[in-house]
Amino acid sequence: MGGQNARKNRMKPAASIIIFTVFSGYGFGLFFWLGINVHDTSYLTKLSFFSVAFISSALGLISSTFHLGNPQRALKAFTQWRSSWLSREAILALLTLILTTLYMIVLIIFKIKLPWLGILCACFSLLTVFSTSMIYMQMKTVPRWNMKIVPLLFIMHAITGTSIVLTNFLICSFLFFFLGLIQTLCWRLGDREFEKVSHIGTATGLSSRRGLVRMLEPPHTGNNYLLKEMVFIVAQKHIVTLRWIALLNFSILPFLISFCCLLFNIQYFVLFVIISVINLFGTLVCRWLFFSEAEHVVGFYYDR
Repeated sequence: MGGQNARKNRMKPAASIIIFTVFSGYGFGLFFWLGINVHDTSYLTKLSFFSVAFISSALGLISSTFHLGNPQRALKAFTQWRSSWLSREAILALLTLILTTLYMIVLIIFKIKLPWLGILCACFSLLTVFSTSMIYMQMKTVPRWNMKIVPLLFIMHAITGTSIVLTNFLICSFLFFFLGLIQTLCWRLGDREFEKVSHIGTATGLSSRRGLVRMLEPPHTGNNYLLKEMVFIVAQKHIVTLRWIALLNFSILPFLISFCCLLFNIQYFVLFVIISVINLFGTLVCRWLFFSEAEHVVGFYYDR
């Protein structure tokens, strides 16, 4: 996870997008576990978990509209499903909320178990998280995102932090450990991706032996949307520190707590809540890094 203490050009993370991807992911991750119904809990407990999942996913989806240029046109996002992963994500999210609400009404109010409907809800939950990840994975202009491991990373973050609903420390500890491995691999692979992109030196045919190739002057001296959103200066030493903070909170500490509880046969639900809160904090830091570390190729055009 290390690196040089250089300053690199990265994308500027918006708080609304961080809230959207983290909380909607947690909500749909919780819907996934409720859908497969692998745990036997009371109807009141199921209702509590469903309420938390619904509020979390709704909060995330609502926050995403604040990043739109014209939030009042958010409904138009549903019309571009043929070409836009954003539109597909919006449609899948709405369908998942409707199906899961129906499933919970039948299960909690009418006491009727429909396993096939629960599995369908779980599948739609994962598809929603997958479509969210594809919004970023499809962007070839951001090499760090344009990797096949990104959808797996989003899904793992969604189902790992919410696995506390299972009240099973064995499964939780395995998921936290595996999530740490996937995230570390994603960082490693991402660090190499931007170096493969063509830049001013390769475009002009000047070899690296002549030193760093730079433009004589930038395209313009003023600021604009691209510079504010796509070119964000972050010191590499701060990135390394934040990576360790994120990894410690979303993976290492939850894994150690889960493993110790499993080892000493401790079964207190408050520990699951503590693990979830720690994981949530680490995931927020990690998602900030996901956006702030993303080097956009437009930085080459502005000689940044």
